[in-house]
Amino acid sequence: MRALSRESSGWLMPAIAILCVLGIGVAGYLTYVHYAGIKVLCIASGGCETVQSSSYAKVVGIPVAVLGLIGYITILASLAVPGENGRMLTCAVGVLGCAFSLYLTYRELFTIKAICQWCVASAVLMTLLAILSTVRMLRADYSSG
Repeated sequence: MRALSRESSGWLMPAIAILCVLGIGVAGYLTYVHYAGIKVLCIASGGCETVQSSSYAKVVGIPVAVLGLIGYITILASLAVPGENGRMLTCAVGVLGCAFSLYLTYRELFTIKAICQWCVASAVLMTLLAILSTVRMLRADYSSG
């Protein structure tokens, strides 16, 4: 219990939680836009609509934004799971989300040939989550043994 209270008073869990809230905002916006049938606000790149209407915007009929939303919510909820199981779940979902984001970024650059600023923001957030959750897991392993 002492290790858990020491970990929860550190900066990693709050940082992960903040990144998740930002990710929920991005993925929530893209989910809303998808189901409302409105155009994505795209200031920086101009390619958001191209990316969002591509065949890569859905996986087995599920919008990628919904998958991202589920991922961010799962990571945030996993912070409430105590001990090693919680840290492993946070890390696993973060790393999986990062890998999927890298795949989608590859598709944006080389297949779709358009960049969506919202997708880039989500990829950056998910990459940071993967890094921080891995650091959190490794730090706990080193401090316990």
